[in-house]
Amino acid sequence: MTTTRTAPDRRARPSHRIADLLTGRRTAWAVALVPVLLAVAVMVGVGEGERTTRSTDGLPDGYDSTAGTALLDRLPRDTTTTAVVLFTADAGELTRDQLARLQDAAAELGRTGTSPTGAVPTQSGPTQSGPTGAGPDQSGPDQGGPGLLPSQDGTAALTVVALPSGSATEVADEVGHLRTEADRLAPDGVTAQVTGPAAVQADLAAVFDGANTRLLLVTALVVAVLLVVTYRSPVLWLVPLLVVGIADRFASVAATQLMAALDVAWDGSTTGILSVLVFGAGTDYALLLISRYRDELRRQESRHAAMATALRRTSEAVLASATTVVLGLLTLLLSVFPTTRGLGLACAVGVVVAAAFALVVLPATLVVCGRWVFWPKVPHLGEQVTSESGTVFHRVGERVARRPGVVVAGTLVLLAVLATGLGSIRLGLDQADQFLDRPESIAASERLAQSFPAGLADPTTVVTTDDGRQVLDTVRSTDGVTSARISGSGAGITVVDAVLSTDDETGTLHRLRSALASYDDTHVTGPRAQALDARDASGRDRLLILPLILVLVLVGLALLLRAVVAPVLLVLTVVATYVAALGASWWLFTGPLGFDALDSSVPLLAFLFLVALGVDYNIFLVTRAREEAAEAGSRGGMLRSLSATGGVITSAGILLAAVFAVLGVLPLVVLAQLGTIICLGVLLDTLVVRTLLVPALALVLGDRFWWPRRPA
Repeated sequence: MTTTRTAPDRRARPSHRIADLLTGRRTAWAVALVPVLLAVAVMVGVGEGERTTRSTDGLPDGYDSTAGTALLDRLPRDTTTTAVVLFTADAGELTRDQLARLQDAAAELGRTGTSPTGAVPTQSGPTQSGPTGAGPDQSGPDQGGPGLLPSQDGTAALTVVALPSGSATEVADEVGHLRTEADRLAPDGVTAQVTGPAAVQADLAAVFDGANTRLLLVTALVVAVLLVVTYRSPVLWLVPLLVVGIADRFASVAATQLMAALDVAWDGSTTGILSVLVFGAGTDYALLLISRYRDELRRQESRHAAMATALRRTSEAVLASATTVVLGLLTLLLSVFPTTRGLGLACAVGVVVAAAFALVVLPATLVVCGRWVFWPKVPHLGEQVTSESGTVFHRVGERVARRPGVVVAGTLVLLAVLATGLGSIRLGLDQADQFLDRPESIAASERLAQSFPAGLADPTTVVTTDDGRQVLDTVRSTDGVTSARISGSGAGITVVDAVLSTDDETGTLHRLRSALASYDDTHVTGPRAQALDARDASGRDRLLILPLILVLVLVGLALLLRAVVAPVLLVLTVVATYVAALGASWWLFTGPLGFDALDSSVPLLAFLFLVALGVDYNIFLVTRAREEAAEAGSRGGMLRSLSATGGVITSAGILLAAVFAVLGVLPLVVLAQLGTIICLGVLLDTLVVRTLLVPALALVLGDRFWWPRRPA
């Protein structure tokens, strides 16, 4: 009677009909091929979206430095970015002959840019400025001549060259040409280097030249190796890797086209993080599905029926997981940083695509391939399902069950110890600390600081539509400003460059903004002002978005499990994992890796990925536990779930951790830090929290874990 009643009910469910359609004997070929062919057609025919980058894309909306940068964009095109050419003696001081030749070089370099004179900044204040405040009133080879500023220690000289602004590629081309010319014009015994805002922008663009291709190749290689180790099959790993690889390329096209259509900003790191997430999430979903499919092949003769059952059993967990991650990613749309909003939208598209390919294309492809794809360990009907007993995780579960309270206390102590690094964390990276490798612009800036006043290469910029002379006088009279000059004007806008004392730059910036508050449309920008505003904006984002992510994850788990206690505990465990990973990573950063601070954006992004992805593994565990509890009770259901899912979830966690560690391929500190924290956090979540803490909590609470439901 039960069978007759159940079978029609199952056939009536839409999820069952969909699973049968995707894996049917007559439909599987079409389901496997049609989406792939459509995806390839879109990738080839449409390609990735394009958007003209803006100088404010990486700056927070509504902040003073952002408004100043936007005002700079209204200046004539040829006066909006500058490069500093630094000449240093290879040994000792510059000779009179070298200074004379550098004077000619400075004049020629000035003509290669948009400034005919190669105007240079002053070293000590208004008394050295010429009639326009554009540079020192100097002459003769001993003084460097027009356009050249020698250092007081006699070992270096510099000239400022104005370059036409434009896209990152265009600026990089201009800086590359300038570096070539500076090397050619430098006399024997003198080294030429280019720094300043334009050079930093060019070097940042160079970081991503071919970097996403390298990242994709390394990611695919890591996934391939781990899949081979997991499946121990020379064939099986190719199927999920191929499906996820196509999903990744399609996700890049879909995400960039959507962002271009909505005019949402993105940068070079967006598609790199997108690829890592698609490979990580897509392969995790594939591991879960294939593991269940292999078990069902031992229970059912028809591979089509086995896949339909496996798909029905895993689709709820995968859809719940993907929905949780997507909702978490979409909270980044509330960020004040345009590129952060772009990252959230792009990654949300990527997770949707990864889940779709894992639940549609992958099942059909595996069914088409047949059982032989598992060779040499082909599952046969009647074989014992190894997930039920005899696994390492079955033995782990038995040990946890003996003293679950002790396991809870021990894991919490471990996480607390790892979290102790939180108290020492410093946020905010200087411009020189953004790169893992020192590019020429940073090395030249550090060398320049040895012979010239600090801040000369990247002065604080005041942009105004008010009276430029009055603004200049106000800037000069502000405590903490060592020198200032008018560096450009046009279209009713005046630009004042100010060199700040290094003693209290933050205080000087606040005083400067207060002093200029009475002037119309006057803003303070430049690298230091932008960094200050970025720290404030990142704090605002954390206060708004972090609680929202927790609420969304909590509500999603409550709806999935139709419980209260379990969702609250699961959210608390992933928060504990995040805190422990962040604290432990800080010790790693300040020790072997040698970082002095975290980038301001890292805590938010790490929280998002760790909470959303960490909940994934808990979803996989507890949904199976709820299923098993109907037969074995709450205690037995959790132990069975740990035995059945332990291997696949651990494999998925290790794979995801390794994939995020691959972000270190891109030579940016922010991505290396983000990858390290997520890698460590995923390993903690997989090996400690999901394996020990969550089962122990469920065993301690029993049926109360599922309150107000009683799944048994």
